[in-house]
Order: sequence, then C-alpha cells, then structure tokens
Amino acid sequence: MMKTKKNFILNAWNTLETQERFIFNKLISGNFRIGVSNKMLVNALAKQSSLDSAQIMHSIMGKWNPYEITFAELINGTHVNTDNSWPYPFCLAYALEQETEKLGDISEWQAEWKWDGIRGQIVKRNGELFIWSRGEELVTEQFPELHFLIDVLPDGVVLDGEILAVQDKQVLSFSTLQQRLNRKTISKKQLEDAPIGFFVYDILEFEANDFREHPLSERRKILEQLIGGLDEGAVILSPVINCNTWEELAELRQTSRSINSEGIMLKKLSSHYHSGRKRGDWWKWKINPYTVDAVMIYAQKGSGRRANFFTDYTFAVRDGENLVTIAKAYSGLTDKEIKEVNSFVTRNAIEKFGPVRTVKPELVFEIAFEGIAESKRHKAGLALRFPRILRWRKDKKAAEINTLEDLRQLLASTFINE
Repeated sequence: MMKTKKNFILNAWNTLETQERFIFNKLISGNFRIGVSNKMLVNALAKQSSLDSAQIMHSIMGKWNPYEITFAELINGTHVNTDNSWPYPFCLAYALEQETEKLGDISEWQAEWKWDGIRGQIVKRNGELFIWSRGEELVTEQFPELHFLIDVLPDGVVLDGEILAVQDKQVLSFSTLQQRLNRKTISKKQLEDAPIGFFVYDILEFEANDFREHPLSERRKILEQLIGGLDEGAVILSPVINCNTWEELAELRQTSRSINSEGIMLKKLSSHYHSGRKRGDWWKWKINPYTVDAVMIYAQKGSGRRANFFTDYTFAVRDGENLVTIAKAYSGLTDKEIKEVNSFVTRNAIEKFGPVRTVKPELVFEIAFEGIAESKRHKAGLALRFPRILRWRKDKKAAEINTLEDLRQLLASTFINE
C-alpha cells in the first residue's frame, strides 16, 4: 500500500507543472488555505458570466442542492421558485471614516440606532414564514415569539431587521440574547428571561415584487404602513432619530449605551438596498469601545502566512497578587510589532503546553472591546465582547495594568444602564 501511494505521488510530481505541483502538495498535506472573500468570488463569477454581481449574489443565497442544479441555473437564479424561503443579500455599511459635516445636509440622511443583535430577514411567501440570519442559516424554530407573523404579514413580503432580546419594547443586553442562540429546544424559563423581539429596518420585497431598487425614502413609507399597524411588542419599527444638526446628533450618539445601542446608523434617503457594502450610502457611526490595559501571559502561533509567528495572545489583569485571564486577541498589531512580540516570546517563554507558550508577564497592551458580561466559562467570571488589540503600551509596566475589580465596576455600571 505504501509503495502504491509513493508511486502515485511521484508520478503526479513528474506530470505536473511547478504551480500545479505546489497546489497538489498543499492539498495532500491538508494545508491548502486560500483567503477568498464571498464578494471576490461573486465578482469573479460576474466577470466570467457577464452577469451583474448583485444578481449572482442573490442567486447563490438560500437553500439549493448542488446535486440537483446546474452551474448555469445557479448563477442565473432559475432555482428561485423551488424554495419559498429564498432570502436577499444583506445591505451592509462601512464604518464612518470622515467628519459628519462632510456628508452634506443632515436632511438628506436617515439616522437610526445601531443595535447589537443578530441581523436577520423575515420572509413570508405562500403562507409560509422563514427567518434567516445574516450567516445564511434558517433560524425560524429558534424564535417562536415571531411566528405570529405568519398570520399578520401579507404574502410576498421580506423584512430586514435585528433579532434582539426585548422586554416592554426596550432592548436588553447582548449577553441576554446569547441565552437564546443556537438552541435546539427552548425552555419556558429561557422564553421568560430572554424574550425575543425584531426591530425592523427595511422592506426588500412587497406584494411579491423586489423593492430594493426603490429609494430608502419610499421603502420607509411602505414599511411604516405595514409595521405601524401591528400591535405587537415583539415586532418594532426601528425609530428614526430626528435631529436638526450633526452636532445635535453627535450629542445624542453619546447616550447610545444607556439603551444598549452601539451607536448610530446613517443611511442616505436616496439609497437603494444594494448587495453587500457600497461606500457612501450607508455608514455605521459607532461609539468608542471600552478599553482595558492588560498583560500578555500566553502566546500561540497563527495560521496561513502567520504560521511562523506567535500572533494569538491571551491577556490578563490583576486580581490581588495574581493574574487572571480576561481575553484572547490576535488582531490590531502591525507586521513590525508582530515580529517584535514574536522575538520576545521566543526569548521569554517559560513553559510549553502543546502549541501554547507561557511567557513572562511584561508586555502591556490596551485591549478594546464592545461589551462585558458575567460568564461561568471563564476563570475571571467575566467575558469581553469582540476583544482586539488597540495598541501596544510600551509606556506602561505590568504593575500598572487594570484589575479585575476595575472590570467588575464596569460590569456594574452597564447593569445600571440596562
């Protein structure tokens, strides 16, 4: 058997070109990894087929069986009628990268709160109701609170919005929402402790017609007529924030955390609901993240082009005389900084646990995060949401890092806001 495998590999090497041989070796060794974004793939298909990229993006969404459909049928979307749940590509926003005054007159924009939940689409067609997450997962059964929509929404409607933990029309924290995610069965207690609501942002399909090419101002009017008549606390029309100046809106933005919002969304009233991101039409104007100074105590090598460097780090804060881990992060450093940290880890590794190295607690970093919650899975009893490295604090020593008590006080303040 070994001789047969050897002969096969040698024969392959002899018959392949250099680049083909490289890919072949990657495949047989299990190290074939290429970072290709969904958008890059769609653009390549669009160029090859001479079709519009937005059309292809829509065609490949939803449920389809690769064994029952041809490639031509797939990219042309001819399989749409086989599945009433067919969703649309989500319209996404870029982070605001300029002064709001440069956006022009505030009257040309629609401002809404940016909620921290699960982006989703509700589809009602032919007497059936479907709920899709942005990750293209059907999550209909996970949220029974929204099933009443099958009786009140007309057929041929697709809504875009945010799945949130909501009580008395007030948004609860993301940590509350987490109690309901990825549950095969939902207990009565979970329904009571983390009730689900849907904040509606947009309407993509109405009376079985694709409305994405209509301007936002028109889509909003239809949405207000459709959702405004619902007397249900589980479905809420995302409120428009009315301000006369950018300065007034900026002040209001600072209050975001008091209602468990991440900031403000800015949408041009003339904008269409495009597929993916389009610079200039939609912006997310998030509030500044929380930060904490922590010391690196563990390091692990990365993958892909970073496989030869220690790039995955674990950070700790002080708890009395001890250090307790509070987050892992691997993004935020420049290539030059990564090489410096890698050199430090190589020279200052204390213990080895498989791929992980324990290092001298000397390097201090400022860690940014979006939220904090209690967690029984972590030794610190806390979990940080979306931690990442903000900067390397070469000006600080390990004795100056934050404490676990600092984080507990932050947690207490968020509970007060909630």
